[in-house]
Amino acid sequence: MHAPTPAFSLDHAGLLETLAATDDLLLIQDLDGVCMGLVRDPLTRRIERRYVDAARRLAGHFYVLTNGEHIGSRGLNAIVEQAFEAPEHPREQGFYLPGLAGGGVQLQDRFGRVSHPGVTDAELAFLQGVPERAGAFLAGLLSAPPYAIGDDELERLVAASVLDNPVSPTVNLNTLHHRFLQRAALYRQLQREVEAFMGQLLQEATAAGLGDSFFVHYAPNLGRDDAGNERIRYAEGDHAGTTDFQFMLAGAVKEVGVLVILNHYYRQHTGSWPLGEHFNARQAPRGHEALLRLAREHFDPARLPHIVGVGDTVTSHPETVDGRTRWLRGGSDRGFLTLVQELGAAFDRPASVVYIDSSRGEVRRPGVDADLLRRCAERPDLDPWPAFAGISDRDDPLRLDVVFPGGHADYVAFFCELARRRSMRAR
Repeated sequence: MHAPTPAFSLDHAGLLETLAATDDLLLIQDLDGVCMGLVRDPLTRRIERRYVDAARRLAGHFYVLTNGEHIGSRGLNAIVEQAFEAPEHPREQGFYLPGLAGGGVQLQDRFGRVSHPGVTDAELAFLQGVPERAGAFLAGLLSAPPYAIGDDELERLVAASVLDNPVSPTVNLNTLHHRFLQRAALYRQLQREVEAFMGQLLQEATAAGLGDSFFVHYAPNLGRDDAGNERIRYAEGDHAGTTDFQFMLAGAVKEVGVLVILNHYYRQHTGSWPLGEHFNARQAPRGHEALLRLAREHFDPARLPHIVGVGDTVTSHPETVDGRTRWLRGGSDRGFLTLVQELGAAFDRPASVVYIDSSRGEVRRPGVDADLLRRCAERPDLDPWPAFAGISDRDDPLRLDVVFPGGHADYVAFFCELARRRSMRAR
């Protein structure tokens, strides 16, 4: 058996040495808050050119897995192009970030070739109308009491809040949370209004014969209820709770994307498709046990790479009912990070879960107590769990193996050095 990495390790140098020396490496990484800072307005996101260069050097061993998108006015490709003097250069030279977007239904290679495997024309047509509907809904809501926002400010806020993503149209409340920061009850009311609007969209999809096509993803969230629906996290104190309300295609969940990426990894490194050339997120089974069973049946254990999952959105929140406390665990990265961990255990292969603290950005969310973690590293008798309040808990089955309390800036430096060392090895 492979010895587990100490949970909550701050040993970035040790992880770097291990990954630089690993022949079979597969790094699966989220984007916002991981390689870019979290911002209130997604149009202000920026990515460092050195990170893009490093990602290209890791070709074949690096894929993104995001609920955002590659394409569209808010897509990552436009952000990558801003890092270059000539916008056409990324496409010609293969600098786009390869992997899955839209939760796993939008596939792209590093030359910007995009496809939506398993998605129908009827589903795409319905999705195309959502941003306009969301903009009209939000403008009508915010212009009336109790919000009563004036026309000039209203136009700016709606433009910042409605994300016209092609396969995951989103209402993003980051800017509005900042606007109502001193009126917490009003912001929570806004969350409920947007939640109800998303429910209305689902009803309309059902009426259009697309009842099994979509679901609503809340980010961050508090896991799933007994019916399998994600639990919204209402704002509490300074924390914004759920800020992203994404109308997404059924099957577009990140853990499924891990198997899609693994299928492509095996094809590139072994010449065959273990799950078939056309396997996609819409075809995959639901639930971790079914996904693990599929992996065991089709992937050669001897060729399973050291998988590294990198994310920043993991939540754990206590709920007390009738004197009994249970933990509501969620976050849009929890599912795929957990599957990475479980794949390592199931195949007796090394696997690493890397957590990036994104709390220092413009979006308020729980952060890691880095000072306590450092003291725990020196004194094993200390309890590390208070350092992860709102993120993890003592009984959490997801282990955060290595933590970057310094956020995306520290991780980008690590990522670039990893790419440099691996490229030196290959010479």
